[in-house]
Amino acid sequence: MCRVKAERHVVLVHPEIPWNTGCVGRTCLGVGATLHLVEPLGFSLSAKEVRRAGLDYWPRVSLQVWPDFASFMDSMKPGQEEILFFTKTASRTFRDIIPLKRMILVFGSESRGLPPEILASFTGQHVHIPIHDSIRSLNLSTAVGIGLFESMRGRDPGHGW
Repeated sequence: MCRVKAERHVVLVHPEIPWNTGCVGRTCLGVGATLHLVEPLGFSLSAKEVRRAGLDYWPRVSLQVWPDFASFMDSMKPGQEEILFFTKTASRTFRDIIPLKRMILVFGSESRGLPPEILASFTGQHVHIPIHDSIRSLNLSTAVGIGLFESMRGRDPGHGW
């Protein structure tokens, strides 16, 4: 088991549903990841649904809000191998993730996914989560949990219980 501390960043681009964002924040807190929200948001961060889904954990979530994706990229300066874009149109599966010390996992909005211009700029870094064809997609917070915990494979985040 690798004892090197993993640095994880989850990016939600234009999230629309407050309780999904609250649940994602709670999951990020559970593994020590930073949650990044790219505006515009489909809700106010003061919405009771965000706080309810994040429970009493929400104030402790490491959270950064960005006016646009370019600002996020300019500040974080990820290496190509450090950033992954989750999209159902990807040919590679999330199981192909090679966990690195620093990883940035990017997810799109609940109804539209990632903007085409973002996907076009990072064509080699797309992954998908395989699902049965009876549904269009997984819930955003579920997809983030799957991707985030897979990115932690081989790392020991500790166990607080």
